[in-house]
Amino acid sequence: MTPSQNGQRLKASDFPQEVLTLFDRYVHGMIDRRSFMDDAAKFAAGGVTALTMFESLQPQYEWARQVPPDDARIRTDYVTYDSPQGHGAVKGLMAWPETGTAPFPAVLVIHENRGLNPYVEDVVRRFAAAGFLALGPDALTSLGGYPGTDEEGREMQRSLDGGKVFEDFVAGANFLMKHADSTGKVGAVGFCFGGGVVNRLAVRLPDLAAGAPFYGSQPAPEDVMHINAPLLIHYAGLDTRINGGWEAYEAALEANGKTYTMHMYEGTNHGFHNDTTPRYDEVAAKLAQDRTIAFFKRHLG
Repeated sequence: MTPSQNGQRLKASDFPQEVLTLFDRYVHGMIDRRSFMDDAAKFAAGGVTALTMFESLQPQYEWARQVPPDDARIRTDYVTYDSPQGHGAVKGLMAWPETGTAPFPAVLVIHENRGLNPYVEDVVRRFAAAGFLALGPDALTSLGGYPGTDEEGREMQRSLDGGKVFEDFVAGANFLMKHADSTGKVGAVGFCFGGGVVNRLAVRLPDLAAGAPFYGSQPAPEDVMHINAPLLIHYAGLDTRINGGWEAYEAALEANGKTYTMHMYEGTNHGFHNDTTPRYDEVAAKLAQDRTIAFFKRHLG
């Protein structure tokens, strides 16, 4: 078992679900590598070892090229903005549509728990290709930026003050709202850790125009009353770790009369939108992306 076999990319269905759950726990710091290896070894068979499964589940960055940097529909640049309550300054990838005239509605793209990796940079470009001014901040800026591997990136992000990291994304949203090429209407989309940040931004920022969290942790029920932004919430059907918080979140959204839509993508795993790993689900990812673009066009103008 390698990242691809016979020219075919591996899928989640090529792994025991228990191994995928173990990997999710590893990625989110609930178990260490040794624990993953020990537990995954129980499912090793036919010459496939725990190490082979571990390596096969690692991201393949070259797969995340739906919109390459030289795509004629967009232009990109790295920008730096001030984050006085966070780490002082944050670098991020910004992308503009090449068609149409500024100002554009804007989208803040929030990465997973490992910095601004090639997958998330591609997502930034995807939103620019769809007509939005898009910004993907790198929470690892104060440590030199995304290091080139998700393994290192996770350790670096784990070492940072979580409160300051959140303020860096608050500052990113405010930077977009005031940017000369932005209409001032800003939506936020995020994945995993970033999905949780989107939920928190909706609580924190009364002027956030829309939020689309992908399999993100939910805010405290008592904080939901502060949400003004309409939400488009995406969950993976097999993601019991995150989905366990949905019932209380839904109840709070309903009790406070908030505008939201939730989509549960049955049979998918946490990370199904990330096209660099076998957990990627092409059908669900494309559907969720299309829904998110339509949602932002409706609410951002």
